[in-house]
Amino acid sequence: MDFQSWNTKDHNRIYHAFSKRWIRFWMHYAGPTAVGRTASRLASWFAPPHKARVYLARMNAHGFIEPNATIYHSKLKMGPNVFIGEHAIIFENSGGGPVELGSQVNIFRHTILETAHGGSILLEDEVSIHPRCQLNAYVSSIRIGSGTMIAPNCALYPYDHGIAPGRPIMEQPLESKGPITIGREAWLGVGVIVLGGVEIGDGAVIAAGSIVTQNIPENAIAAGTPAKAIKMRNDLADKFKA
Repeated sequence: MDFQSWNTKDHNRIYHAFSKRWIRFWMHYAGPTAVGRTASRLASWFAPPHKARVYLARMNAHGFIEPNATIYHSKLKMGPNVFIGEHAIIFENSGGGPVELGSQVNIFRHTILETAHGGSILLEDEVSIHPRCQLNAYVSSIRIGSGTMIAPNCALYPYDHGIAPGRPIMEQPLESKGPITIGREAWLGVGVIVLGGVEIGDGAVIAAGSIVTQNIPENAIAAGTPAKAIKMRNDLADKFKA
């Protein structure tokens, strides 16, 4: 082995050992406070980007909040080991209710969680919200059960603007058909829209691009505009037999 090869390997070994110690040290102090956010920033210097940083949240019960994420919410409650990704926003508008994040919730980059006019958001344990999703809980609530995965570019809106004639839309009161409730271990594909008054059952799968305006049963596979159950997951049992 020549000196140059040895030197490169030795350098890499020292770098990786140092970076691990650096990350562990600063993650010990990480958290949602100003000091904790600074510690998270320092830890991130040697950590890989995007989803590869989820493991940082598992290193500290206070979780990991990306330095450029925006937290502007007085009623935010976070369980242990929560991950909040780059440029994510948790925002409290006028009269907004609480945002509650269970254990090991992952909120990935450019996702927005917003409450206003009494609306609230509850994400139970191990929920994953992937990039560029919008959860706007105005008037009514959004509740997502444990282990559910929301793919990129989904939108959950449990409210509407009034549309009575003779009055500008922007002056009309907000209305709601009821909360959005998504059960445990469900999966919403890319670009799904869910509107107010809808309940999606445990284990349901919503196909990409669907618009959900009515209840979807437990373990159903739903697709379309409006989304309807097209089959049940149990119907696929023979396909997945060993």
